[in-house]
Amino acid sequence: MADDARLVGKLSVASDVISATVEFFHEEGFIQLLPVLLGKSTDPLGPDPGSSVIKTAEIEYLGAQLRLMNSMILHKQVAIKKLGKKIWILSPNIRLEKGERKSTKKHLFEFTQADFEIPNAKKEDVWALVERYYKKLGKRLRKSEAFPALGIEPFRFKTPFKVYETHELEEKFGADWEIPASLKAKQPFWAVCHKREFYDKEDPANPGHYLNYDLVYPLGFGEALSGGERENEYKRILERMGRDRLGMDVYSAYLKEAEQGFLPSAGAGFGVERLVRFLTQEEHIGGVQLFRRVPGEEITI
Repeated sequence: MADDARLVGKLSVASDVISATVEFFHEEGFIQLLPVLLGKSTDPLGPDPGSSVIKTAEIEYLGAQLRLMNSMILHKQVAIKKLGKKIWILSPNIRLEKGERKSTKKHLFEFTQADFEIPNAKKEDVWALVERYYKKLGKRLRKSEAFPALGIEPFRFKTPFKVYETHELEEKFGADWEIPASLKAKQPFWAVCHKREFYDKEDPANPGHYLNYDLVYPLGFGEALSGGERENEYKRILERMGRDRLGMDVYSAYLKEAEQGFLPSAGAGFGVERLVRFLTQEEHIGGVQLFRRVPGEEITI
């Protein structure tokens, strides 16, 4: 019964987080879109060296090959182009991770992102928004009845968060810097300049450097959020996709939209379950799900 009570407490925190997130993005003037679950193309999740996704799940429907969403990033760029407004989505993601990812304690193969995009924004605009979100969330959760039941205090976020270049972190903590750096930190911090997917903008003034960022939770909880400014010029998108050796046929519909023109934008997505895990100080992320979706574990229902 004690374990059941703790699970109810953690799910109550999750409910508070979802409610606070919806309220925050609406107060900030974002349009909430409903999620896309299937598409002709999705986030390639590469060439991110940190990715361990085995494959992108596909189904055939009425003669068309459709892919389950790894993330809605490509759809976000199209939505920004069509609407010209700030958008956000509570977006379910399917990422079929290797079974050994269970040991990281932070990976799921089915999870939900709060995913947002801002037209004509720079990385600093995203950082300011995210920091406002965490401050407001922390203040709201101090009124929650779930934390006394869990025997912990809500985390007090202190902004602005520090910013580090990834090369700084690698020099200090080694190539696998994320968890050692997280264990040393007392507050979340920004890590910038990652060589990742084609849609994260390369700095035109500094080739080989990228205008993207991760937010990392402290106390060993690791990555919280991932995002960046976006490549929006058709020629650059083609160059980056070619460099990454992506199959252009898979992205034909996306490229048609890109050829017609994308707006500059910046955005990010943060995992709801990872946030709840951090807030509740849960050892393993599976412990904040009622129906666990942990790589390497059998699905029971």
